[in-house]
Amino acid sequence: MRDERARERDTASEDLVEGRNPVLEALEAGKMIDKLYIARDPDGTLRRIAAIAREKGAAVVEVDRRKLDAMSRTRSHQGVIGRLPAREYAELDDILAACAAKPKDTPPLLVICDGVTDPNNLGAIIRSAEAAGADGVITRERRAAGLTAMVSKASAGALEHIPVARVANIASLIERLKDEGFWIFGTAGGGSTSLYETDFNTPAAIVVGAEGDGVSRLVLERCDYTVSIPMLGKMSSLNASAAAAVVLFEAVRQRMKKQD
Repeated sequence: MRDERARERDTASEDLVEGRNPVLEALEAGKMIDKLYIARDPDGTLRRIAAIAREKGAAVVEVDRRKLDAMSRTRSHQGVIGRLPAREYAELDDILAACAAKPKDTPPLLVICDGVTDPNNLGAIIRSAEAAGADGVITRERRAAGLTAMVSKASAGALEHIPVARVANIASLIERLKDEGFWIFGTAGGGSTSLYETDFNTPAAIVVGAEGDGVSRLVLERCDYTVSIPMLGKMSSLNASAAAAVVLFEAVRQRMKKQD
């Protein structure tokens, strides 16, 4: 019961569109739907809505009707609920073009979120990235938090000042970034390089993993370095947003020192 009440509070802070016609109208009007929830075993109309949503870049998830009932504020969802982002996603090409245009003595800095699912963590990561002067945040489309109202609130306004893009595949993104001249730093508890022995004075992309699971094995294998944060207490790790902040501001410290 407590978990259900928490979910209801969470969805109350999100911008949802419910019902077959309202969702179709939103899609046809060009509104961006971040994630579409449809009932399992969808009929022909729901399958058509899902196909249109996928074409427009939405992540489509089949869920039990009880989940839809718990999410719904109108109690008339008709088997489909769309979640509108608090802010539209940026285009990855635009972020990389801005990075390429930077002066050579100001290397670009990106943050990659590999499956961060907690909206508060994602918002806090966006806030730290903006405060550190990062050029953008990139997250994945599926099994990850979207740009909901909760993320916007947790970012404390930073979401309005830093571009956030999403991609279908983080491993493929990393290969593209390498082609663009970036070095990839994956955060991991058992990383091969200590944070304070890592050189961030290059075009850098810092990869932060999911809560609990960390960066996925496939993504870690593609990183140039796996970076660990020294832990001196009894705890063996930090949560995703805290780890991102520590690594980001070590990069800031190094870059400021080089400019002196």
